Amino acid sequence: MTLFAGPVRIVGAGLLGTSIGLALTKQGQDVIVSSQSSKSVELAIEYGAGRVAKNDDAPALIVVCVPPALTAKIVAQELQQFPNAFVTDVASVKESVLEELVSLNAPLERYVGSHPMAGRERGGAIAGRADLFVGRPWVITPHETSNPSAVAQIKKLAEALESSVVEVSSKDHDRAVALVSHVPQVISSLLAARLVPAADSDVSLAGQGLRDTTRIAASDAELWTQILGANSTQVNRVLKDFSGDLAKVISALDNLSDPLNQQVVDAAIRQGNTGVEKIPGKHGSKHSTYSQVVVMIDDKPGELARLLTEVGEIGINLEELKLEHSPSAQIGLVELYVLPSVEQTLITDLQSRGWRIA
Repeated sequence: MTLFAGPVRIVGAGLLGTSIGLALTKQGQDVIVSSQSSKSVELAIEYGAGRVAKNDDAPALIVVCVPPALTAKIVAQELQQFPNAFVTDVASVKESVLEELVSLNAPLERYVGSHPMAGRERGGAIAGRADLFVGRPWVITPHETSNPSAVAQIKKLAEALESSVVEVSSKDHDRAVALVSHVPQVISSLLAARLVPAADSDVSLAGQGLRDTTRIAASDAELWTQILGANSTQVNRVLKDFSGDLAKVISALDNLSDPLNQQVVDAAIRQGNTGVEKIPGKHGSKHSTYSQVVVMIDDKPGELARLLTEVGEIGINLEELKLEHSPSAQIGLVELYVLPSVEQTLITDLQSRGWRIA
């Protein structure tokens, strides 16, 4: 039994489109893959994300996965071409898309905007993953004329991909993603750009902190220019506040012997401590509720798998896991996050099995 009464048509065979196709086809859903790039379609289909479109296709649901600058135009075309289908898009901005659709006189009752809060720094069909959306928020932004059946179908899509559905207005969505997604991209890119003129010997000292804060700087520049342009008002608001905070720290660092300036820097770091505790972890719980156990492993095949197998044998559930490689030694540092009540048991049992605890 398929999830939807008819095929699901995916327009755009990049990371998100391919990942949605992979996840749906695994569940037996008939998926159509369409894109202006025939090579992307071929690759997505080869991966198992769906099939080529046929002239007599009558999709029940259409998911538009194209860059923000094209989203409204493509959504309007799909609504016109398939008058019996519900249509959503996965663009990371929602209000400007809706406004453009209104200006195009599109039949909005069959359209519901949405945005899966999932992605990778790599793009394209080759980066697609069927589990990309598991446990991630999928934001749905109904508008005044949205058909309730359309909203229900988009929710069904998100739930089928094992996402957590969040329903907000398009304006609230854009304000939120400016803070939690768009501004982090700008800051990460600017920080990584400071590495360009730096000496290689300086960059070779990089630890996990730099890797963590610059990972998303590898994102597609053309795509992000469109995203930031479409949400510039909300992004600028956050960046101006950030600029003010940064200016205070810069000023304080000019004379850190002054106790008042020390307080400014201390307050900035402590506010960061408080802020990071608000970021939800597994099942919505806070990172601060977990205990961290760091295990040193040899950098050779099978060691990480052996460690995780033995943690399972001990009978302890991992809440989160992070892996850090040492650039100067053939070891890795595996950060295991567990409930505080089992921390000592995990340490004791791992040490008894010969593991080194850092």
